[in-house]
Amino acid sequence: MILENRINVTRTFLPPLEEYKKYLDIIWEKKWLTNRGELVLELEEKLRRYLKVDNILATNNGTIPLQIALKNVGKNGDIITTPFSYIATTSSIIWENCTPVFVDIDPEYLTIDEKKIEQEITDKTTAILTTHVFGNPCNIEVIKEIADKYKLKVIYDAAHCFGVQYRGRSIFEYGDISTCSFHATKLFHTGEGGALFCKDPELMHKLFYSHNFGHKGVSDFHGLGINAKMSELQAAMGLAVFPYIDHIISGRKKVVDFYNENLDFNKVKTMKIRENTQWNYSYYPIIFSSEKVLLKVQEELLEKNIVPRRYFYPSLNSVNYVKGKEMPISEKIAKKILCLPLYGELTVDVLRKIVQVINAN
Repeated sequence: MILENRINVTRTFLPPLEEYKKYLDIIWEKKWLTNRGELVLELEEKLRRYLKVDNILATNNGTIPLQIALKNVGKNGDIITTPFSYIATTSSIIWENCTPVFVDIDPEYLTIDEKKIEQEITDKTTAILTTHVFGNPCNIEVIKEIADKYKLKVIYDAAHCFGVQYRGRSIFEYGDISTCSFHATKLFHTGEGGALFCKDPELMHKLFYSHNFGHKGVSDFHGLGINAKMSELQAAMGLAVFPYIDHIISGRKKVVDFYNENLDFNKVKTMKIRENTQWNYSYYPIIFSSEKVLLKVQEELLEKNIVPRRYFYPSLNSVNYVKGKEMPISEKIAKKILCLPLYGELTVDVLRKIVQVINAN
């Protein structure tokens, strides 16, 4: 396989090098590389305005906000969660000495099946942590009703959700805590990075000091904390990428539109976007009739140097260190779902090749 010509499932957007270097010049001049320097603060403010959120805290990756959230509201209890997500959703629960309690997913939206949540709640349950899958929102209203009824906190893993709006508001404004990934594979990125969002000032204060060793000034502490601070080098990348975000999203939309117009949906299906959602075109998953067909298509695409991804796979209840009970819908979909290449630089010729292979099977 010729790596330089390989079509991966995504491609990191790199801004013009001179625009990144402009921010590096500031770092070299200030000699300030971390501890919430001016570039981190500038990035947070730009994102706060763009996303129209109350509070944002930039972090050094997209997993540690989940861990900080669970440390503050999980209380070593049972966490209602989804088996259909990236491994970080489940591993963060276990890492913070909580117990994942899986609830199966909706077969169309691919998000947690809100109708099955309540039956899994016990006196050990402390929170609901679930994922807006591929940027597709959960049933937020019903989840809130359940959480309020049982006095549970809601954490949304919104890793894929940059720019998503639900009912005219940022998706990050829902739940007690939301998190996002700014990993290099995401449509907005800082190389590595992430963010957490929280509207409650008191809880946000806890989250903030938790991400900075618990510091209260130089030599005093509010409480327990860890190091989750974003560096100036990461923020520099984010600031250089930021002016292109609308261009990135519009480029991805064109690819999604091509798939929607040319794939044979008698042979495959894709997820249903929840009503009242302004989606961000973050991923393009297709679900085959069987795993056998998926593997055949995957092999034929690889022969053409096109590399889709089995994502999410496997269903997280089957991971060896979890051993959760069976989740029939999640397990079935995880075996048959494939994310297609999606980034603005894809040519029509490449897209035609992808579609032809899928439609021929």
